[in-house]
Amino acid sequence: MSYNQALKAVQSGKLASVYVLFGTEYYFIDQLKQAIEQTADTDKISYDLREVPLQEAVTDAETFPFFSDKKLIFVNYPVFLQPKPEKTAVQHDVSVLEQYVNAPVDHTVLVIIAPYEKLDARKKITKQLKKSAVMVDCNPVKQQNFHQLLQEIANRNHIQIDKNAANLLESEFQENLYMLEKEVDKLVNYAGEGSTITYEIAAEVISPSKTFNALQFVDAVLQKNLSQAVKIFKELEKMSEEPIGLIALLAYQFRIIYQVKLMLEKGYTLDRMKSEIKVHPYVVQLARDRSKYFSKERLSSFIHYLAEADESIKRGKMDKGIAFEMLLYKLTATPQTNIK
Repeated sequence: MSYNQALKAVQSGKLASVYVLFGTEYYFIDQLKQAIEQTADTDKISYDLREVPLQEAVTDAETFPFFSDKKLIFVNYPVFLQPKPEKTAVQHDVSVLEQYVNAPVDHTVLVIIAPYEKLDARKKITKQLKKSAVMVDCNPVKQQNFHQLLQEIANRNHIQIDKNAANLLESEFQENLYMLEKEVDKLVNYAGEGSTITYEIAAEVISPSKTFNALQFVDAVLQKNLSQAVKIFKELEKMSEEPIGLIALLAYQFRIIYQVKLMLEKGYTLDRMKSEIKVHPYVVQLARDRSKYFSKERLSSFIHYLAEADESIKRGKMDKGIAFEMLLYKLTATPQTNIK
């Protein structure tokens, strides 16, 4: 079952007797845990199977509750479900869980949380869980599902997010949905409910990452805006980024633009470029748009300047701060050539 299907079922008041939440996206696991807790409306008990034997948790599940009608038990880190189980001093009798899931008690909701990308499908216990429990895939979202998730978050916050802003949020936060939720909250506070979030609003409000700043840095160079380039450099310095790292980030961006420009000359479609260049699709889309403003010769010059600055710093020929500021001057002062 998908995360969205499971969340909707729980929020509608339908609780299963046994859940298995597996995957490495902690945002999904946390959201489901909160929803189950709210729907169950009872005290929770948690077990860490790296420290406590499984049979203790199952015995607790089977025991009648004393002060309420139901029990909610979270069983964390079932190491025995992994293809290569972690070594622990705790001995688990997996047969007790096999028996339990085959005939779970009515008074307990048992939630097994397995923060692993995959479970060992060959094991008897895994097969039994797939047959008798609600298995919820909590692995990170794929690209095609991100916009659906973002739309749901937007609907919950009563805002609209346009395509360019959605692409920006995807490139920044697809790997960190906790941060995505926080950044959407900031956008709502800034723009207000009922508003439409544009790329310009998102770029102004969201907390910049190194990748985002590198993309904006390229824009500053494209516009020959030295003051903006220096401003972004100072922001990246505050993020403890060294000039060598910044040179690598810029070189990465310009190489992609150069690759895309060559592919465009060969008649490649955007979809084909996305499949050929193994980077985030939004980065390819931006590179295609930016390539219109650079000739191949200009891009080659930029890559040469970056290589020179890198060598000067690594060989100690020049102070790294001075070398990088000189690089900024060259990148922003290079005259515009005819686009080819």
